[in-house]
Amino acid sequence: MSGHQCTENPPDLDPTSGSGHVEKLGNLDTYVCGSTHSKLAVLLVPHVFGYETPNLRKLADKVAEAGFYAVVPDFFHGDPYNPENQDRPFPIWMKDHELEKGFEESKPIVEALKNKGITSIGAAGFCWGAKVAVELAKEKLVDATVLLHPARVTVDDIKEVNIPIAVLGAEIDQVSPPELVRQFEDILASKPQVKSFVKIFPRCKHGWTVRYNENDPSEVEAALEAHKDMLAWLIDYVK
Repeated sequence: MSGHQCTENPPDLDPTSGSGHVEKLGNLDTYVCGSTHSKLAVLLVPHVFGYETPNLRKLADKVAEAGFYAVVPDFFHGDPYNPENQDRPFPIWMKDHELEKGFEESKPIVEALKNKGITSIGAAGFCWGAKVAVELAKEKLVDATVLLHPARVTVDDIKEVNIPIAVLGAEIDQVSPPELVRQFEDILASKPQVKSFVKIFPRCKHGWTVRYNENDPSEVEAALEAHKDMLAWLIDYVK
């Protein structure tokens, strides 16, 4: 995972952001919003800055408004990446928050949702979280997935996905460059039985969907377009 683009433009974290609340779900503190009576859920797996990212919670609220029970777990156990901590550079932080561990911790979340009566689950993964989301897809633990500016997702991962999958990439992305995203598209095109959607957003950088500048109309527009695409995919295939 490229430390540069995954960690640039850090958000101002806010534990009070969003219209939902935090509760325990599958042993993790989790931001939840939406109707508890919904039979449809979306698991949003965050980037390295974690579940207190205001723009991520705002997106979860938008997912909830569409009728889903939306959940954003704290996979980092109160320890999101902090670029100001010079004693703990990104590679060291990553060793404490391996993607494999994130995937394992996502399984009890899925179980907990099913125990609430949820009958269909979608996953949306952002950067770090996209690897967790693709692993959930490979194991068919969710019914559809969306990968947004993914990190460490490989061609072999995509080959193993057999559920509806959307990949939203950025033109200016050193982590998952357009060339790699187009490889994903070619693989998925060779499997017509798997519903897929792949899009590369021009002039956008890695992380644009949750780390956009709210005072920059073009950045906001690009993020909102990606949110719309993500939500449309989930509405179509999580039902």
